[in-house]
Amino acid sequence: MRAVIIGAVEGTRVAFRCLAAAAGWQLAGVVTLPLALAGRHSDFVDLAPDAEAAGCPVLRVGNANHPDALAAIADLAPDYLFVIGWSQLCGERLRTIAPQRVIGFHPAPLPRLRGRGVIPWTILLDEPITASTLFMIDAGTDSGPVLAQHFFHVAPDETAASLYAKHMAALARMMPPLLGELLAGTAEPREQDIRCATWAARRRPEDGEIDWTKPTAEVWRRIRACGDPYPGARTMLGGERIIIADAQPVALPGHLAALEGQVVERQENSFTVRCGDGGGVRVTAWRWSRSDPPALHSALGLQPRISS
Repeated sequence: MRAVIIGAVEGTRVAFRCLAAAAGWQLAGVVTLPLALAGRHSDFVDLAPDAEAAGCPVLRVGNANHPDALAAIADLAPDYLFVIGWSQLCGERLRTIAPQRVIGFHPAPLPRLRGRGVIPWTILLDEPITASTLFMIDAGTDSGPVLAQHFFHVAPDETAASLYAKHMAALARMMPPLLGELLAGTAEPREQDIRCATWAARRRPEDGEIDWTKPTAEVWRRIRACGDPYPGARTMLGGERIIIADAQPVALPGHLAALEGQVVERQENSFTVRCGDGGGVRVTAWRWSRSDPPALHSALGLQPRISS
């Protein structure tokens, strides 16, 4: 069985390696981004080393629906297309290259959370359980029949990085048995129940802006949701941007006389910021123009109210 895989992220690499190791499957080609467009994905992975090791041709395109790309993919004569980690919808002409045999991956329990940015949204919505899903791609958005699904709990302190890793492990677990079923013709696609469908809107880096007037739990949730491999939760100090990469919630009984967003404690390797409910977050990993923490009593936010 000949397969072409389209994508440019860690999930693409996981699926590629499963295909490369699967008996009865041949990797006819990998379609991925030019290196100049790597910034399109914050979790971009260059698949060329894996493809070279597997003796698999690499086709670098910016748009898989472009006529030249469609012709090149069709020349690879795939029985199945696996579109995993690609930022564009599959147009009709792309899908007809392998009719009824285009498979996608979604890090959510379809039909719940169809759409974009679903790992951050899973944490922001405080979802207790999620799932990884392999499904047939149709003309809709993440709406095709489900082929495999692996459910797992979302930890109370889950971060984008830890949730991402869980999805990659689930994908690696689901792919081999599904490939065996596809090869044998025994896979049983299950239609999604539209009554249970929800949709996740696209997220942009600016959506990670921290509102320090919010309760501690909400601020901490945003920090966890927006971290690696995504651009990160962010705040301002004067005219400088600070990326908050890791933090923990803390009680601040001794800092009631402080403003939301104010740095109330400062150590060499951390600083603590007061939130809107009187609690705070102790920031233990951050990125900005300096190596040291912000000054004690600094006011963080879009419009600092006191000088640092």
